[in-house]
Formats: sequence, C-alpha cells, structure tokens
Amino acid sequence: MRHVLNALLLSLTFSAFAHGAENERWNASWAAVPDSPGPALKAQTIRQVVRNTIAGSKIRIRLSNLYGTAPVSIGPVHLGVDAGGGQVQSGTDHTLTFAGGPKVTIAAGESVLSDPVDMEVPALRNLVISMYLPTQVTVSTIHGAGMQTAFMTTDDLGAAQSFFAEQTDDSRYFLTDVEVVPSGEARTFVVLGDSIADGIGSGIDHNARWTDALAQRMQGNPSLAQIAILNAGIAGNRLLNDASKPFVGPSALSRFQRDALDKPGVHWILMHQGINDIAASHMLPSAKEQVSVEQIIEGMKTLAARARESGVRIWAGTLLPFEGTKRFYSEAAEAKRQAVNTWIRNSGAFDVVVDFDLALRDPAHPGRLRPDLDSGDHLHPNEAGYRLMAETIDLHMLGVELRPNNPG
Repeated sequence: MRHVLNALLLSLTFSAFAHGAENERWNASWAAVPDSPGPALKAQTIRQVVRNTIAGSKIRIRLSNLYGTAPVSIGPVHLGVDAGGGQVQSGTDHTLTFAGGPKVTIAAGESVLSDPVDMEVPALRNLVISMYLPTQVTVSTIHGAGMQTAFMTTDDLGAAQSFFAEQTDDSRYFLTDVEVVPSGEARTFVVLGDSIADGIGSGIDHNARWTDALAQRMQGNPSLAQIAILNAGIAGNRLLNDASKPFVGPSALSRFQRDALDKPGVHWILMHQGINDIAASHMLPSAKEQVSVEQIIEGMKTLAARARESGVRIWAGTLLPFEGTKRFYSEAAEAKRQAVNTWIRNSGAFDVVVDFDLALRDPAHPGRLRPDLDSGDHLHPNEAGYRLMAETIDLHMLGVELRPNNPG
C-alpha cells in the first residue's frame, strides 16, 4: 500500500508540475477589455483584426460572454494572417477548437479559452479572427472603442479568404485575449487606463495608440522583443466608480485583478487613470460621484499595494492637461489634476513615474495640450502625441539590460 501511495503521490506531483510548466509557457500577447453590453446580433460571421505584440509558436484566444444574459453559442472560429480589408492571406487559415470541438457555448458571465493551435506568429503581425454566430444573440459583450474595423456578414464565411462585409463596426465583439507560446522567456507590460490608453484621437485601423507605439519600440530592441504590451484601457473609465453615463465599464479598482494582475506573464503594470474621476465630479450631481483628491490618491495607493502583493512592479503616469474641453474642464477640476499629479510625482508610491503631463503640455500654457499634439478635442492626443507618450517611457526602467547598439 505504501508503494501504491508513493506512486500515486509521485504521479500527482508530476502532473501538477507538468500542468504548471505548461501554464508558464503561455504569455499574453494582445487584449481588449470587455466593457459593455452590446447590441443584439442575428446569426452572422464577425471578422476582427488584432495586432499580436510578441512572437510565438502556438496561439490561443479567449472569448467572453461577460455581459450576456443567456448562454451564447459561437463557432466555427477561424484564425489567419491579415491581408488587409478583412481578407486573409492564402494558406494561413486555421480552425480553432474548444475542448476538441468546432463550437462552444459560453454561459452568461463566463469566458472560454480555445485549444492551442501550432502557428508561427511574428511580433507586430495583424491577425484575423472570424467567428460564426449560428443563432441570434440577445445581448452581446463588446469593447466599445475598438479603433479597428469589424467586418460582418450573415453568411458563414469564417474560413473564406475573401470577405464581403454587409456592414462594419469599430467595436470588439466577444474577443478579449490572444495568448502565445513564445520561443523564450517572455513577460507582459499592462497599461491600465481610460480613453487615452484606448487611443481615442487616433485613426481607425491605424494601430496608432500609444501602446502600439510602445510595442513598436520594444520590438526595435532585441533585448526587449519578448515583452508583450497589453492595452487594458476603457474609454470613459474611472479609477473609483463603476459605469454611470457618460462613463463606461467597471472601475479600475474592481477590474484590476482580471484585466491586469491575472494576465499571463504580467511583470509591470502602468496605471494611467483619474482624469475621468475628476471630470465626473464636475459633470454628475450624485454625491457619490463627487470624489476628492484624497479619495483618488487612496485608490491609487490601493492599486499599488495590490500589485506589490502580487510581485508586480507598478508604474504610474501623470494626468494630461485638458483645459479647453467643452464638458470636463473647470478651475476646480484643474486644481484637482495638479494635486494628483504632484502626489504621483513625489509620493514614492510607485516604482516608476512617467511624466506624460510634462512631455505633452504646452510650455506657453501648461494647462493645455501642445497644439501640435492635440487631436482637436483638447483632451486626447493625436497620433503624434501618442508616439511621444510611448517615447516618454524610459526603457531602462524595465530593468532589462539593453543592447548597446540600440539603447531604445
């Protein structure tokens, strides 16, 4: 009996070790946070484009029915390399399965990972993911500001190289994560933010968010090419309070675990939120929306403490100027922004502080964005502004020895 028990214990230990080793191999490569209940959908194919941030030899995706009110059936699902305009490069189509089958039913509020597919995926390559909805969906799950065209047709065209879209949208549907098995040790840098992380002010299909520009910088240095960049931004998101129109999504505090700490390979999190908390105090009459500088600071302290408890390095970005916005700005709101930024810079609460405010403000009028970096709404940078945000990141602060021939 002792020998049997020892053999069983050895088997269980080996199984747990093998399972853990397999889990450790997967690394996040792309993400879009599910932030809202979306529209009802008829049976159709939805084709979406994502930009993979690190290279890998296997790939899998996550689909979410977080906001659904009933189970949703999805499948078949196909993955290929983007050829532009919703087309797939010849010879790159792969059928994704779920627990070995071509279709999956996702319970309301739940998500599922696909089975792995062997596929060499370069970094910064656009991938096409096509999913067929065989039956009507009453409430879909979306990421509202996808900044990328989704192609839709009532036919089952997931496996088709060419795709005739009956309609298009710029939201993400059901698709929340892409993970890869990298060739070596990889790590993940998560940006937890709002509409500025989401890239509002950049062009649709341009991959011109500041996180895209940061991924480009990473791939420009061989020492950093195994660092994935995940965008956990939600346009209209707040640090302290959940959605209340016009603000969107669960608060950063409530979603921090799911959207940042739980991402495979996470090693750094950059928090860039708070401006919508300040704006809500100016715009919304409810007492709970009237948050103080002290409450914002306590929220940031909480995120920093939770990151450190998980062994994750926590960074923070200063809040950008927003004078000139039609709905958000007031002198009181500006005083709050300045107070929060002073605390971020001087508190020592974060491992690294990135001074986006200093980099993008107008030297002649520090309460405003530099005119050449302003998208036009005086709140969101344009694509040049987003590139400058990415350049403001000191890559040496990642703690990785950079190659001397390309210091980043």
